[in-house]
Amino acid sequence: MQSIHPKTLKDLEFPTVLEQVSARCNTELGKEVVLEIMPITDNGLLLETLGQTSEYLASFSNDNRIPNHGFDAINSELKLLTIENTTLEISGFRRIGNICKTVSLHQKFFKKFKEYYPLLFATVDALETNEFIPTAIDNVIDKFGEIRDNASEELRRIRVQINEVRGKINQSFGVALTRYQTSEFLDEIRESVVENRRVLAVKAMYRKKVKGTVMGSSKTGSIVYIVPETTLNFVRQLNNLEFEEKEEVQRILNQLTDTFRPYGYLLKHYQDYLTHIDITGAKAKYASEMNALLPKINNEKELFLRDAYHPLLYLNNKYKKEKTWPQTIKLHKENRIIVISGPNAGGKSITLKTIGLLQVMLQSGLLIPVHERSTVCLFDKILTDIGDNQSIENHLSTYSYRLKNMNQFLKRCNDKTLFLIDEFGTGSDPELGGALAEAFLEVFYEREAYGVITTHYANLKALANELPHATNANMLFNSKTLEPTFQLILGEAGSSFTFEVAQKNGIPYSLINKAKKKIERGKVRFDATIAKLQKERSKMVQTGSRLQDEEAKARDEASRLEQLNAKIKSKLENYQELYDHNQRMIHLGDKVNTAAERYFLDNKKRPLISELLRIVETENSKRKKTSAKQTKAKQAQKKQVAQELEKKIVKVRQEKKVEKKKAIQKEQNKPRPVFKIGDRVRLFDGKAVGTIDTLEKNKASVNYGMFMTNVNVDQLELVEKKK
Repeated sequence: MQSIHPKTLKDLEFPTVLEQVSARCNTELGKEVVLEIMPITDNGLLLETLGQTSEYLASFSNDNRIPNHGFDAINSELKLLTIENTTLEISGFRRIGNICKTVSLHQKFFKKFKEYYPLLFATVDALETNEFIPTAIDNVIDKFGEIRDNASEELRRIRVQINEVRGKINQSFGVALTRYQTSEFLDEIRESVVENRRVLAVKAMYRKKVKGTVMGSSKTGSIVYIVPETTLNFVRQLNNLEFEEKEEVQRILNQLTDTFRPYGYLLKHYQDYLTHIDITGAKAKYASEMNALLPKINNEKELFLRDAYHPLLYLNNKYKKEKTWPQTIKLHKENRIIVISGPNAGGKSITLKTIGLLQVMLQSGLLIPVHERSTVCLFDKILTDIGDNQSIENHLSTYSYRLKNMNQFLKRCNDKTLFLIDEFGTGSDPELGGALAEAFLEVFYEREAYGVITTHYANLKALANELPHATNANMLFNSKTLEPTFQLILGEAGSSFTFEVAQKNGIPYSLINKAKKKIERGKVRFDATIAKLQKERSKMVQTGSRLQDEEAKARDEASRLEQLNAKIKSKLENYQELYDHNQRMIHLGDKVNTAAERYFLDNKKRPLISELLRIVETENSKRKKTSAKQTKAKQAQKKQVAQELEKKIVKVRQEKKVEKKKAIQKEQNKPRPVFKIGDRVRLFDGKAVGTIDTLEKNKASVNYGMFMTNVNVDQLELVEKKK
């Protein structure tokens, strides 16, 4: 795949998209690198980049969120590691340690969830694992950025001596402070700190009576700051030890730097990986904000953008809470070129830029805001001629510049090219410029290039109608209100509504009529016919939409009635079965009652038993006989149903317990109300509501009417405040 010219990227406002993606990066290095993104020429790398962004986007909607990947750049440290006898600063070591720990965290995370993020896992899995670097840094530098005492035996020894000397300094200073305080040589403040040293605040009149080194005086001169003579010797020892400490720390850092020099390449790879992840995350955030996704990428040279949005326009309108109109467009081998026509301010240029910008974004590794059933192909070249490119520096008019641009199109255009031209043929005499534009379009068509152009020229509309693999399209316009609807309609050319728009803007009708007489009658009729067709299509679209809504409502109503009919039928069948059963039981009861009355009169058991047995045998003859095996199977089935029902009941109970626990935790996390006597309350796990009679510390007496109870206020929730 060949690269896309920077002019094309500028025409389509791709740098603005990169600026918006850059703003969503977490790191400064990521922000810088994003601005340098260009279309990817390697198809394999492009598909991998798009897949990684899509995986990162999916992480926003599942529980396996990708860990933080923020870091501070180590470019200066990497440079120093390549120069001998250089030493890294403590802050540099900490940045290196943080990068190593972050990469290690990502390696563990993506290894655990490699089924969810296979492409991102492959990227981090290619990195060499290294636990030595962060461990070595942690052994020398603590979390506060200080060198540890045990970084070396010599440093430990020096710091132990420093602590001992500091103790002696404090002890000797305390003795001198007490002595001179007793002699009343000191001011009320007694002591102060000068140049990080404790000094005595001596009254100026007694300065010669206090032995020591003068470190300064107050602004008024009434106080002289003196280091006592008894502490001076210890101070000199401390200075020597601090110098030794500084040298030892420098030696340790030198040694640590030399240890890391062979790992410069690995640290560079680590930083590159985290920068890549930061950029991928920024692309995913950008995609999430405009509902972008990765459409299907085909090899059949088919470009089908369904419900496609212009990213910049969509986000701008989203910020303003305004509606953005999507476009649907399709290019394939049987329909390679689309000629869009229609009035100005109808959305032709935006449609053109939407197609181009989405294609450039996709080929640069960004997801695009289209419907999930969209499909796209990749182009080697994307050529654009959009806007007024008049060149003052080169003394070129708009038309001259566009002719030079067309010449470049002729040199570079082939069957792997997508060309986008706005207002094709304008800038010269309409008839001559239109004829030249027609010739250009025929060449592009013969070379089997794919393209979209916008124009007002009737001859280009006619050519698109004649060529078998080209088609007209227009931006729908409401002829009554003369307002654009921003809907692209394929299959027919659009009227410019020149005279209608002029009339709406207050141009006198007599002047418009005069203009109509100055042009060819056939052209007016042609334009009027197109306008009429657009009106008819608009009516048909509205009627079709209304009919679709009515059909959908009718289907829903039919479905609802069918369900209702099924329910009624089922109920009637159940009622009939119940009625038949009840009638049989009544008939059976009558027979038994007759036998009972006969026994009551003659008191003979034998006829009674004989009659009852006959009734039972008659009823049993109506029952279906089942084998022992069938009975056993039926009982087993009933048992299985009962077990499944019991499992479901247990599951529902557990879910209710969890929900109840969450509700209680949620209530407990809420700010606790301040209870007062007279407030109506209830227990968290209870339903009864009572009134607080007394409050003492964290205990409350709650009156439920029939009884009273003492409970902790933490177990109560407020139902109603006392009025």
